[in-house]
Amino acid sequence: MSSALTDLFPLPIVQAPMAGGVSVPQLAAAVCEAGGLGFLAAGYKTADGMYQEIKQLRSLTGRPFGVNVFMPQPEYADPAAVDVYAHQLAGEATWYEAELGDADSGRDDGFEAKLVVLRDNPVPVVSFHFGVPGPEVVDTLHRVGTFVLAAATTPDEARAVERAGADGVIAQGVEAGGHQGTHRDIPELDGSGIGLLSLIAQVREAVSIPIVAAGGLMRGGQIAGVLAAGASAAQLGTAFLATHESGANALHKQALTNPLFVRTELTRAFSGRPARGLVNRFLREHGPYAPAAYPEIHHLTSPLRKAAAKAGDAQGMALWAGQGHRMARELPAGQLVEVLAGELAAARASLTGGGVL
Repeated sequence: MSSALTDLFPLPIVQAPMAGGVSVPQLAAAVCEAGGLGFLAAGYKTADGMYQEIKQLRSLTGRPFGVNVFMPQPEYADPAAVDVYAHQLAGEATWYEAELGDADSGRDDGFEAKLVVLRDNPVPVVSFHFGVPGPEVVDTLHRVGTFVLAAATTPDEARAVERAGADGVIAQGVEAGGHQGTHRDIPELDGSGIGLLSLIAQVREAVSIPIVAAGGLMRGGQIAGVLAAGASAAQLGTAFLATHESGANALHKQALTNPLFVRTELTRAFSGRPARGLVNRFLREHGPYAPAAYPEIHHLTSPLRKAAAKAGDAQGMALWAGQGHRMARELPAGQLVEVLAGELAAARASLTGGGVL
């Protein structure tokens, strides 16, 4: 990664932006203060809500941080399929005594308004998910001194990120928790995601821009592995989800290591887009029937997920988690960064000394 960008954070550790209230300012600040790069998640927030969190984060740390923005989504959902799924969810609405959400609540996530805020109040780093903006958008962010990253799940998507003029690509392996950052949602490709180490190798041959590796990373030894494979930094989400500062619901944090939830699966059940979460009742019952319809399904199920959380029922919540979830550690975020850095140093020493990891 260009030295100008890596100089922003001493440790090659990036806290993944987790939308839905997880990546709160307190979490990002703790990571930044410990030497990593903390991120706010602008997804599902208004432009003003994003701005208020940026102000709060700046009051907590003077160190560089990032903000993640969702790309607007094209209209390709079949309204009839959404209606059928809504009918299927009627029983859930009755059970949780909640109304289904309005599937037509908007699909651009306030993208343009957020760009205005980020141009008028520049932040050190902005990353994009679900696609990459055009070169003109990247240029406007560069002109105000912002570094730009974008997620990619294939070599072709990485090439698109490079063509747009971004400073780096976040190579997201299929192991990652939460939404896959595919640039186009193609149902026929469900289940065909690339594992992180293979993806790093392919992306490294496809582009010349630096790589941030993401997907299933929970230990410093794994960070050493992706750095050795060609990444410049590692992005961890699930590892920070369980930290004290995380805004995740307590039930979500507990579920990461709860023996009731033994595995994760990519599903469209909660949002209409492939996302990896712990397998619970809702995912098992509705996942096979959920249509490719994002953000319509996200809007539709949002009240149900909130009602389940309020009722203390983890079986009805979207328990996003990566494949390494059982390795989660309930620590303060700053302490976790320190532990990861120590593990990384030990792994590197073992490699250079010819030892065994």
